[in-house]
Amino acid sequence: MSTIALAATDGMLHFELAMACEVFVRDPSGLADPWYELVICGSGPVRAGKFRVDPEDGWDRLARADTVIVPSVEDIDAELPVDLLDAVRTAHQAGARMVSLCTGAFVLAAAGVLDGLTATTHWAHTEALAARYPQVTVDPDVLYVDNGTVLASAGKAAAIDLCLHLIRRDHGSTVANAVARRLVVPPHRAGGQAQFVATPVPAREDHPLAALFPWAMARLDRPLTVEDLARQANMSSRNLARQFKSVTGTTPLIWLSNQRIRRAQELLENTDRSIDAIAEAAGLGTATTLRRHFHRAVGVPPDAYRRTFRGV
Repeated sequence: MSTIALAATDGMLHFELAMACEVFVRDPSGLADPWYELVICGSGPVRAGKFRVDPEDGWDRLARADTVIVPSVEDIDAELPVDLLDAVRTAHQAGARMVSLCTGAFVLAAAGVLDGLTATTHWAHTEALAARYPQVTVDPDVLYVDNGTVLASAGKAAAIDLCLHLIRRDHGSTVANAVARRLVVPPHRAGGQAQFVATPVPAREDHPLAALFPWAMARLDRPLTVEDLARQANMSSRNLARQFKSVTGTTPLIWLSNQRIRRAQELLENTDRSIDAIAEAAGLGTATTLRRHFHRAVGVPPDAYRRTFRGV
């Protein structure tokens, strides 16, 4: 029986810990024999948000586990327990599979487990991870990274994706899909899928672009140029570019492209329209153009993205 040890530390976030327990606690398919032995390890009672967690085993048990999962920590600047880092290093050196969920990547990085590897974490903390641990290649755009024996996920829902990925690796798609159905989540999202595609940025009602955003969003299915946007906003193209940069952090054309991709995502998630029809509705013209831009922005083809929402 493969042992999965969850590291319980004071100040960790409860979502990833509880989610990992829910995913690995039992096999709803009845097909995986043996299933995992799940243990929560730590040095004593800890706080996880508003919850108290009493680990059933100590760090010595974690150091002997087959798979070690480090859930997210609330404060990435807080000093990490020495005994936790020692146990993580010992388990890694003993050949355990090492997994971080969300900001748990900071623990693996501090223990040296991520040295020379690619990792990810919640998009809000990728810059901090990269700056603090330059020996780690941080990919800010993906849902999770699989280096073989060292894996890392982005935040929240991406942690579920990675846990299901582990089950798929260990027991196959049928078992992983059964777990996903029990959790009522998509059975598979490829790790290379983007964490998010930028959505419209709300502007103050008195901002010069306040009326332009909803106007453009209602016309995504039509050809729109920078000149069209500038004319609607009653300003020059150069002034429009300055205003867009200050509000959205990007250019009008990139913003418009992002909204077209997001519209395509919504239609793929919620409708049965053909790829051609979605391309037209999102203002991307043809299925070929949609596939090219969608894959570049999201990291997976539109057909694969749609299957994510059809397999639950």
